[in-house]
Amino acid sequence: MPCFFPLEIISRKKMRTLGFVAIFFLIFLSVSSAYPGWKKQYKPCKQLVLYFHDIIYNGQNAANATAAIVAAPEGANLTILAGQFHFGNIAVFDDPITLDNNLHSPPVGRAQGMYIYDTKNTFTAWLGFTFVFNSTKHQGTINFIGADPIMVKSRDISVVGGTGDFFMHRGIATIMTDSFEGDVYFRLRVDVKFYECW
Repeated sequence: MPCFFPLEIISRKKMRTLGFVAIFFLIFLSVSSAYPGWKKQYKPCKQLVLYFHDIIYNGQNAANATAAIVAAPEGANLTILAGQFHFGNIAVFDDPITLDNNLHSPPVGRAQGMYIYDTKNTFTAWLGFTFVFNSTKHQGTINFIGADPIMVKSRDISVVGGTGDFFMHRGIATIMTDSFEGDVYFRLRVDVKFYECW
């Protein structure tokens, strides 16, 4: 004869007690995850501070230019950034990376990629680029991607991977505009914090 567990054996009082325990447990879980002080605080496994220097081609500086406008709104000039917050311009770059903010310091690599001015009502760009290292200190690449609200002093973009010394590294890069001279030159300070290091 099969043995069934009759529900009548569990009294209403026990059911209420189990219900209160379950509710208390759920409240405890929700409250404990609401306080960041109780969560694990992550520390970077590796950190770098680098500068990259962008000199955009303006029709007269071909010898020094490290970036060029490759697409512009219809009827726009490819040697002058478009008005209206440069909306629609796409520029590619191959900029020197230095350890300090001096353009004439020896480069430790190149920043290669593109930026797209993608907002009509403020200066904002979308960045996709790679730091390419080939020096005695570092070998390999670091890949970056993200939105760059240019008018914000400090902004974060994602570090999505790398090769060589930075194989499978991921983290956050905090970028700040360190200097700019009109629409021709700007320098970014890039504070890279890796939270995943292989």
